[in-house]
Amino acid sequence: MPYPTHAPKIALAVALGLTSAALPALANAQDIIKIGHAAGTSGTAAHLGKDNENGARMAVEELNAKGVVIGGKKYKIVLQAEDDGSDPKQGTAVAQKLVDAKVNGVIGHQVSGTTIPASRIYFNAGIPQISPSASNPQYTRQRFASAFRNIANDEQQGAALARYALQNVKARRIAVIDDRTAYGKGLADEFSKNIKRLGPAAGAAIVSTQYTTDKATDFNAILTTVRATKPDLVFYGGMDAVAAPMLRQMKQLGFPVKFMGGDGMCSDSVPRLAGDGMNDDQVLCAEAGGVAPAQEKALTDFKAAYKKRFGVEVQTYAPQTYDALMTMVDAMQQAGSPDPVKYLPYLAKIHHKGVTGDISFDARGDIKDGALTIFTFQKGKRVKVAVVK
Repeated sequence: MPYPTHAPKIALAVALGLTSAALPALANAQDIIKIGHAAGTSGTAAHLGKDNENGARMAVEELNAKGVVIGGKKYKIVLQAEDDGSDPKQGTAVAQKLVDAKVNGVIGHQVSGTTIPASRIYFNAGIPQISPSASNPQYTRQRFASAFRNIANDEQQGAALARYALQNVKARRIAVIDDRTAYGKGLADEFSKNIKRLGPAAGAAIVSTQYTTDKATDFNAILTTVRATKPDLVFYGGMDAVAAPMLRQMKQLGFPVKFMGGDGMCSDSVPRLAGDGMNDDQVLCAEAGGVAPAQEKALTDFKAAYKKRFGVEVQTYAPQTYDALMTMVDAMQQAGSPDPVKYLPYLAKIHHKGVTGDISFDARGDIKDGALTIFTFQKGKRVKVAVVK
């Protein structure tokens, strides 16, 4: 059966000797399917990494409770969860560990900085990978047949956020700060590119571009420089653990202007960490994903089940992680086999109805028609503003 979009890359895998017999993905004698999960469950983004891992665990528990039948055989799904510390070096070590463990597929990694280098290891081993949260375009630009993501990438996020800043917020003097990580820089660059493209027609421009790190805690020098340019909006490319103290220091310096960012700072941790340093409706952030009204009940039900199971609210990408694992198993069932060589073509052409919407992939492995949900915060709670594309 031909699958044109990935056929050259599948042929490459065969040329490299990655035949069905050579791959480590066949179920063992006990009919076990082992799926790896990789995220930073330690470090400053540990709450987000654990959120992803919990989403994967919910999928595994649900599948095993219902019973997984593939090709007429019943399987048990086993999750091998690994901590990559959101560190590229640790991420590649984890990737090799999962390959050596002969996993049938991988959900992850969590951040772009680990996902991108790990993806080559999975490709060379012939193991399919779906990242539910890595948004840097470079991940799928490598054109690895094994690499997929079920969220909008930074090209989509950056463009949508730029349009929203100009059209809805009416921002005209915009400052940009990024944390120099693969995620933060990628998102800030895409946002800046689109402001430069669309801004002149609206009388808007970037008045300051500054840089920090994902470990920084003191932003007074950067923010003093930014304040002097009199921005009406600050865009931050980075995670919530840095965004929150930055907001506090902005207020201390006397310019609590609109503060916009992507999914990395769109968690419920922001108001908790920022405290009284954040005003209602000051922050605007985008989370990849957005469902039509007819699909909202499935997502709401998932979030309620998540809270019942783990005792906490969903942070960000647990639903996407749940959907990624369900999508991978759906492809195995359609193929009648958990062998990556057999189910990879089905994954490439999948149409899976998930709790986050309909999931299918383009020729690069990016989700088709990726939507974004814009949120703000009011009285410490995240509030949906709009769904955009």
